[in-house]
Amino acid sequence: MRFDPGNLFASILFGLIGFAAFRYGKNIASGRHLILGIALMGFPYLVSSLWAMYGTGTALTVLLFWP
Repeated sequence: MRFDPGNLFASILFGLIGFAAFRYGKNIASGRHLILGIALMGFPYLVSSLWAMYGTGTALTVLLFWP
């Protein structure tokens, strides 16, 4: 695997969003936000394609705000 600044940026971005969602879910006792936060923090380890990473991260972030 070669170094790609786009993957690094996406990992940090979605990791921070996931951490914020996890903390928010922990404070209000929302299992949905806890699970999505953990998923956002963990999926960059499993996805290596840049476009798949942005697609998956965007979809999980949208699910955070979906009613």
